Amino acid sequence: MGEKIETAAEHQEEAALPRCHEVHADPNSNAKLDGVPQPLQKPVEAKSPAQWAYERLILYIRNFEEQLDAEHEVAMGFTGGDAGVLRIEGMGYFDPDMITFYGTDGGGARTQLVQHVSQLSVMLRALPKPQERDQATRIGFRLAADLENN
Repeated sequence: MGEKIETAAEHQEEAALPRCHEVHADPNSNAKLDGVPQPLQKPVEAKSPAQWAYERLILYIRNFEEQLDAEHEVAMGFTGGDAGVLRIEGMGYFDPDMITFYGTDGGGARTQLVQHVSQLSVMLRALPKPQERDQATRIGFRLAADLENN
């Protein structure tokens, strides 16, 4: 009893809504994402692959930053090749299928990665904040605030 009866259209819409599920070895881990924020609770077909990738990456970046101490910032590592690490200072997308990351590499050179969503493979890393800065930069929180306002 108490089972919800839904129309075929309601069932199809529910199936298209984004879900997030994670399991960690430590059940008290603070590394897991909790739920899907309101701006991301639209049916999947309502957004391009680029927008979906962009919004979900923001959640992972913000969540990763929440686990960092005051002396570290989020960066991303590249797979394959010799590109190294990018300190994430900005992020965007170009519909229907491109994601871009802005930042600096380990030597301080300005860097931009433009990537097709089908090639997306991001490894988040903690890097020590630059010594000349008093506080670590938290790009994930700025990106998440932008999601809430758009």
